[in-house]
Amino acid sequence: MNRAFTKCILFGNREKSISNSLLTSVMMAGSTLRKVKSRSWKKQRHFRLLEDGMTIWYKSRWAGRGHSTFSITEVEAVREGHQSEVLLSIAEEFPADLCFTLVFHGRQGNLDLVAESTEEAQAWIQGVRKLIHKTQTMDEKERLDQWVWDWFNKADKNKDGKMNFKEVRKLLKMMNVEMNEEHALHLFTMADKSESGSLEIEQFVHFYKMLTQRDEVWKVFQDFSGDGEKLMLEELENFLRTEQQEGEQSAQHAQELTDRYEPSESAKKQGAMTFDGFQMYLCSQEGSIFKPEHRQLHQDMSQPLSHYFISSSHNTYLLENQLRGHSSLEAYIKALKRGCRCVEVDCWDGSDGEPVVYHGHTLTSKILFKDVISTLKEYAFKVSDFPVILSLENHCSVEQQTVMAQHLSQILGDTLLTTLVDGLIPQQLPSPQELKGKILLKAKKIGGLEVCLDETLTDEVSDEEEMANGECSDDPPAESLGHNAKKSKLSRELSDLVVYCKSVHFHGFEHARLHGKCYEMSSFSESKAKKLAKEAGTDFVQYNTKQMSRIYPSGLRTDSSNYNPQEMWNVGCQIVALNFQTAGLEMDLNDGLFRQNGCCGYVLKPDFMRDGSTQFSPEKPDGKQGYKPLRLSIQVMSGQQLPKVNQKEGSIVDPLVRVEIYGVPQDQAREETSHINNNGFNPVWNETLNFVIHTPELALVRFVVEDYDKASRNDFMGQFTLPFTCLQAGYRHIHLLSRDGTAIPPSSLFVNISISELT
Repeated sequence: MNRAFTKCILFGNREKSISNSLLTSVMMAGSTLRKVKSRSWKKQRHFRLLEDGMTIWYKSRWAGRGHSTFSITEVEAVREGHQSEVLLSIAEEFPADLCFTLVFHGRQGNLDLVAESTEEAQAWIQGVRKLIHKTQTMDEKERLDQWVWDWFNKADKNKDGKMNFKEVRKLLKMMNVEMNEEHALHLFTMADKSESGSLEIEQFVHFYKMLTQRDEVWKVFQDFSGDGEKLMLEELENFLRTEQQEGEQSAQHAQELTDRYEPSESAKKQGAMTFDGFQMYLCSQEGSIFKPEHRQLHQDMSQPLSHYFISSSHNTYLLENQLRGHSSLEAYIKALKRGCRCVEVDCWDGSDGEPVVYHGHTLTSKILFKDVISTLKEYAFKVSDFPVILSLENHCSVEQQTVMAQHLSQILGDTLLTTLVDGLIPQQLPSPQELKGKILLKAKKIGGLEVCLDETLTDEVSDEEEMANGECSDDPPAESLGHNAKKSKLSRELSDLVVYCKSVHFHGFEHARLHGKCYEMSSFSESKAKKLAKEAGTDFVQYNTKQMSRIYPSGLRTDSSNYNPQEMWNVGCQIVALNFQTAGLEMDLNDGLFRQNGCCGYVLKPDFMRDGSTQFSPEKPDGKQGYKPLRLSIQVMSGQQLPKVNQKEGSIVDPLVRVEIYGVPQDQAREETSHINNNGFNPVWNETLNFVIHTPELALVRFVVEDYDKASRNDFMGQFTLPFTCLQAGYRHIHLLSRDGTAIPPSSLFVNISISELT
């Protein structure tokens, strides 16, 4: 370890005294760290930061040439000390100041590491944190420079800082480009100004620019530029008004965009935007398909809880399948960081008097209830201040229920809502705004809020209420048991912690209309909910204006697969619980819906789903008051640097784009472009896909890119899903996400969106 570095650590302020360059040099020199997977699996690996300053490389000293790498862009955070289940399990063996955890975006598992000294641990903790901060604060130009540098390093196989033509040919394959040798050589020769037969980094930048020249963007630029060289402010304003449909704010926005994205100071002084600035704007978040103002918290948060869709997780404790999967506190952390606001806890009696959480009667591993509650306390409000609902599936004895109640009260303290917000019996549920920073318990309750002071109440709950709490089948309700309904004991201490989310059995919409209380909640299996939605859609919508309903996946989904949540949102169900650990279409839709409104986990339902006397039916959208269908036209123009599906050096993709609409049954649709042979780098389609949207307020639009294969199923390459109401019209980029929902820059699609009334 570098002496100056050690001195700096020992005598200076840890966070401030270590310069970025010193941290970087320590990381580039490399360190031997222990990679820990369990109490018995602890192996030494050599870690170092590569020359690009963005990639961490590591290998076993015995692994020959084999090694692994990951990019800093994949790392979300660094936790210091024993802040993971794995590191906690070895706490006695390794002190906290040697331990740290790299947490990755998406569903990728953590990397738990132990350094050989405190100084080394600090170098990596602070170094990685600073690199994460750097990647998060890069502007568009810096990002582009980083990508160019990445490609140069990948292609410069012999690491001489130059690239010969053979290396360039290999690079083109890596970049997903099939280009004839003649054209490739032509570009190479044009970039090789020194005629040395190889490109240094500056010349490679020129080569990359020629390679990534966007003719389709250049054409748009030319259409609005008077002299073909630049856009004067009034020309840019004209583009924003006519093509981007920005209306009155176009003039002010033109000035803001020039200030923000124009790289040339002389152009800025003239009040002009060059082609480079124009392209940079179109590739930015402001030029993306998602309305920037809808990304922020912008909805009214003062309406009753029942008026919102709530991001919800099923069997939150599982990281894998429902039969043998690993139960983990990390699963709760990952769900909460995704914006989830309703988590599930499956509680069973533990052998030593401490309740445990796992999927009962299966081989899934067990974790302590109190550890789940501590994790909830720490992570509940990291990404959103709005309330978290703790959905309790209680299989415990009265004694261990009382232990649960004690843990909830002691660990959560004032965070746990245990009293009425205003002391009055509610006619409607309180709002997310009123419940900010609170955790609400959803479970069975002895009696109701009206009689909660009546001491004559029994602490027994009949089977019909018992069923309301569990993942029951769609069998007849317990009322069919007549007067012999069995009683199961419920701890009064636990019951008293339930306020606005009392689990009850569903007795039908008529019964709910006459007797239902706003704080009573029922759970429905996906099949029961689908049946009700089809047979009594309007009744379900009305029911969900006042009371909340929770939908859960079928018990047959032992692989943790998901059902389509859209069908449940179509009838206003708020808590549509999905297996967050399973990537795919259903979680893409969930992520898509909750990407708006600051990713806070709450989305206000459309007005026709908040009116108790609504007549809306998803089966007959044209019966809705103010029915106005819209035409959506999407010109799919081009793709940029699409990800490789097959990592073999010679393989190149044949991409196609499919646009899928999810919404009321009449809006379900999909259209796709033809495929482009052998070009994932800059394919051009210029094909238009048309749709009619009958209920725009409920529609989601999903863009999928696939690698066409005539012999077998197409391979998934990337996707992006968003609410129809968040679409920006005009020329827009769609920044693609991986199957896991994480960003895969610089992969994007370039489209032209047009929305008009159907005439």
